[in-house]
Order: sequence, then structure tokens, then C-alpha cells
Amino acid sequence: MTDPWVALEPGADPAERVRVLRRAHERFTERGTVERPVRSVVADSWRRSAKAGVGPDGGARVELTDGDLGAYRAEHPLARVMPLVRELMGTFAADGEHLLAVCDAQGRLLWVEGHPTTRRQADRMNFVPGARWAESAVGTNAPGTAVAVDRPVQVFAAEHFIRRVQPWTCAAAPVHDPRTGRVLGAVDITGGDGLAHPHSLGFVQAVARAAESQLALLEPPGAAVDDTLELTALGRDEAGLLAAGRRIRLSRRHSEILVLLARHPEGLTGDELLCALYEDESVTPVTLRAELARLRRLLGPGLLASRPYRLTVPVESDVAVVERRLETGAVTAAMTAYGGPLLPGSQAPAVVRLRHRLAEALRTALVARRDPDLLADWAHTPWGEDDLAVWRALAAVRPTAPVRSRLEELESELAAPARWARPAGRAPRSPRHGPMP
Repeated sequence: MTDPWVALEPGADPAERVRVLRRAHERFTERGTVERPVRSVVADSWRRSAKAGVGPDGGARVELTDGDLGAYRAEHPLARVMPLVRELMGTFAADGEHLLAVCDAQGRLLWVEGHPTTRRQADRMNFVPGARWAESAVGTNAPGTAVAVDRPVQVFAAEHFIRRVQPWTCAAAPVHDPRTGRVLGAVDITGGDGLAHPHSLGFVQAVARAAESQLALLEPPGAAVDDTLELTALGRDEAGLLAAGRRIRLSRRHSEILVLLARHPEGLTGDELLCALYEDESVTPVTLRAELARLRRLLGPGLLASRPYRLTVPVESDVAVVERRLETGAVTAAMTAYGGPLLPGSQAPAVVRLRHRLAEALRTALVARRDPDLLADWAHTPWGEDDLAVWRALAAVRPTAPVRSRLEELESELAAPARWARPAGRAPRSPRHGPMP
């Protein structure tokens, strides 16, 4: 096969491929081994699905209904391009007895539209607005896998991890925020085996690119682009900044400075910045002034003032978004906005404290919420894979064999130091409870 992202190579017999895939799926669920002709993208997805504790006889769960769904959709960025998506995909879906679907970055379906008969059939497997189709919740499927791997993907018939979804074929492509590059969700076309054609993959990719172009043309609601800096610092060592339409990639030190100035719109003195940024007390004010001079040149005239050091325009940051959502109890929305630990490579004392405080607030909210899908999303991230408290909470609400096995591994690691004698006065190793700096 020339393109591993396309489900069927030219000339392949769909019926025969379905039979072979079903046998491969059974072998995987029984033995955990993947054999040809399962594509690598599907094999990797099956492994992630199994690791997340998804069972082949499971199903999707509806998370948002009625007013909650309506309010969430209304404020979602993709709501602004739904007229375009309908224009491009609606006729194709209706005429071909397919469905068009749009999900958010967590794989939650926001819109499902198309042929009425096909919709009724899809309703029986909860392929409906408000249902969670993340890969960690229902296994391999086009919209969930597209946002998981951040690229267009087809899923054909028995490539789906859950058996009740295997009569279907789908193709989906992620949609990104044109300013920050973050995944907003995905557009999907779902229907019969005919969608395994390469054209369906190219089609959804073209629709996703059109949606991104439309978003780029639309002025952000509530603020003009020139009036606000947009800072993206979660899950990355070098923050991204959008300033007056310019995308700027910041150095690590400049990232730290802007994160701190965004937290303190009233400004910080040079001494305050020195204490916040440097562990080494021998660092002189001259070093800091040089960094600030370079940052001022990078930002352009008028954006960075001094005495005290402060930004002269408002700053919207992904850190502030997560904090606001947690304050209002919107845990799912906060998890959606959380791209990972704040500047994970930074050792600046104030950044380390903020990183730990934000992660702890979110993980505490997740444990209290006891939502198995949200807990699984956190547990299967690089920063959550060793988080003992989250794995314990996940095991309490989703006690599958993979989850119990991983919890036993972590608890065994925690107990391991007790098997060796410790020198007098030395404390035992602390358990790993959350993201490390």
C-alpha cells in the first residue's frame, strides 16, 4: 500500500479485507498481537485503546445533553464555521446516505447531521451530539483517532476497535486554530464501505483546511487582534505569542518572562523578576536588563514598559483560560484547554510554583469529578502516566485489567524502597503524585 493513511489500496476486495481484519481484531483482543494487513496507524490505535481500558464490546457515553450541549456548542470556535462545513459536506452526506460530524478536541461530538435513516442507525451506537468518541473512551474511530494523532485518518469497518462500530467506515481530519496551531476538533464523514476510497480522506482534509481559512478571516469575538497578546505556554518549553497578527516563537527565558508579566498586569520590579526567574542569587540585574532589552526588540515598540516592567496591552493566556474554567467548575472545559504542564523544562522558581499549582488544581478536580473518561485522558498523557492518585481514582470507576495492572506497577514502585534498609534519618522516597517539573 502506497499511503498507510488510506484504508484500502486500489483493487482491494472490501469484503475479503473485512474478513481478514475481523480475524486480526479477534487475535488482538485475545492475545494482544497485531498481524498483517492491519495498518500501522490502526495497530498503534488498537494498542492505545487497549491500554486505555477500552473493551471491544463497549460503547459511547453521552456527556452533554439539552441546554449544556447547546451552551457548549454556542461558545465553541467551530460553531463559527458550521455554515461552511454544512455547505461543503451537507449535500454529499445526504445524497450518499452518510453523516457529517464535527467533534471537539476531546473527541466529543458536537454536531451529527445527514441522511435521516443513517442517523437513526447511528443513534443506536450513540453516534449522537454530546457523546464522547475520544479514542480513550471508545477506541479506534476516525474523529477520535484524528484528534489523537493530529492528522487526517480513515477507519474502515473492522479496523474500529469496538465491534458494534465495525459495520461503519469513516474519514476525519483535525481542524486547527489558525493563530495558535492548537487542535480545535475534527470534521468527519461516516457511512458505508464506499468511504474507504482515497477521495473521502482528501475531501475531509480539504473541508478542514477551508474551515481553518475561514477562522483566520473571522475576527476573534470580543476583542480586536491588535489589542490583545495571545500567549500559549502549556505543554511546550518555548511559548508561542500572537501579537498584532504576528506569530512569535519565544526563547525559554523570554517565555518565562512573559508568563510572569501576564500574571502581573500591574508590573514587576527588576528585583521581583530576578527572584522569580533565577535560582542562582549571583545573577546580576545587568543580565536581566539584557534579556528584557532583547525581548522588547522582539515584541516591537510600545509593548514592554519599565519601572515597573509590564506589558502595555492585555494578555490572554492558555493558563488563564484553564484557571477561569476551574473556578467556575467547568472541569471538562478546563481539561480541554490544558495542553500539558506549563513550560515543563523551566526551572524558574515562580514558573515551577505556578506549574505545580495549576496541575494540582486540575488533577484534584478530575479526581473529585470521578469521570472515567476524563481520568483516562489524564492518565494516558506523558505527564499523567505515573500519577498514582489519578490511576487509583481511575481504577475505582473503571477497574479494567489494563488499568488495574498499571496501578499495581505504580504501587509496586512506591513500595520498592521499603524492601531495602535506609540509613538512619533518611526519609523514604516520595510517591509520584503528579507532573514533574
